Amino acid sequence: MGQTKNEEKNMKWWQLSLFGVGCTIGTGFFLGSSIGIQLGGPSIILALVIAGIATYIVFDALAKLTADHPEEGAFRTYAKEAYGRWAGFGIGWIYWSVEILIMGSQLTALAIFTRFWFPNIPLWMLAGAYAIIGLFVLLIGSKGLSKVENVLAIMKLAALVMFIGLAGAFVFGIIDGAEELNIPKSVGEFFPTGFVGFWSALIFAFYAFGGIEVMGLMAVQLKNPKEAPKAGRVMILSLVVIYVLALGLALILVPWGDFPAEESPFIISIEGFKLPYVTHILNGAMIIAGFSTMVGSFYGVTTILVSLAQDGDAPRFFAKEGRLAIPIPALVILIIGLIGSIVMALVLPDKIYTYITTGAGLMLLYNWLFIILSARKLLKPKFSMQIMYFTGIGLLLAGISGTLLDQTNRPGFFISIGILALIAIVVFFMNKKWKKEANTQSST
Repeated sequence: MGQTKNEEKNMKWWQLSLFGVGCTIGTGFFLGSSIGIQLGGPSIILALVIAGIATYIVFDALAKLTADHPEEGAFRTYAKEAYGRWAGFGIGWIYWSVEILIMGSQLTALAIFTRFWFPNIPLWMLAGAYAIIGLFVLLIGSKGLSKVENVLAIMKLAALVMFIGLAGAFVFGIIDGAEELNIPKSVGEFFPTGFVGFWSALIFAFYAFGGIEVMGLMAVQLKNPKEAPKAGRVMILSLVVIYVLALGLALILVPWGDFPAEESPFIISIEGFKLPYVTHILNGAMIIAGFSTMVGSFYGVTTILVSLAQDGDAPRFFAKEGRLAIPIPALVILIIGLIGSIVMALVLPDKIYTYITTGAGLMLLYNWLFIILSARKLLKPKFSMQIMYFTGIGLLLAGISGTLLDQTNRPGFFISIGILALIAIVVFFMNKKWKKEANTQSST
């Protein structure tokens, strides 16, 4: 906050990579991967690799846009420059919707993790408790928040490294206890639910990489912004290696059909080896990590709304400052979103996480599509880059369309389509207003 511009733009590429790894690993991987396993079995490993490739293409596009055209508002501004005000307005509200859904997904995931210790407490009650604690943390202020987030990011990585070390010791016989290893011996065993199951699982692989947009925004702080793509390559490769190792070892230790959607695969794969303290430590680390990303989403929901209001893309009163660190109208909208998530957890306790996670993943992919489309128009890339961007678009469309193939995912798809339709209707009427304003200005 009090830094000079030279001090601010002093980040090294490896620091950006570490930041990206820390802010991306969250409940989407710790819990969302369970649903992916149910849908695709061991093929979720291949889905993670494919999602990693697409994620790198999106990050590369955003990093180059940020390096070549450093702008406040980032992808909202790029969409506006590329396609007009309607695009900036629409993509801003799409991203706000992403944050609202991710916030609900994380809130539900935290409640599910906590039921490992308190199985008789209703999901909605635990979600309500975390919402209240999260709001309290948000209202305290943001001093030292980045340092706290760095510590919590290290805890996330430490939890996964601990799991990989223990699971690897069981798999390779260093520690006795693994009676039978579940290694696929044929294509059929690797794709036990067929290609359709693999396709349906793609969305949960993509969701595990949610958060790379933040890293793209941070690229402007690099001492040499041209190193952003290198930071992205290292970050994505690190995430893919960590994800594949951790989930692959879990699937070797436990048959894929034994992973319930409402529990973390890492807890399930370890708790059978009579290591009670380890499972509790791992569960606690996941709760702390999930809580940090949830509070980050709270902050994101309010700041995005304030940014939209300041740009005239939302009612101005959402940016009205008061005594609190966050404008009260923006805080009220956040609380309404939290109440909605808690009510859904009360009404649909068994399916709420799947529905919200699918919807959040889809809204995220819609945003990523616009990032690539904006890069294609503004950067005017060479043929090789055009091929890469078309590949990314194809992979993102595969993740989107896969949600239609499974009845568990379809409600989330229709949630995302409903949000898009609502935004499109508002854009239609706002576009008429903007044209009238432009005609009035040109005639005066």
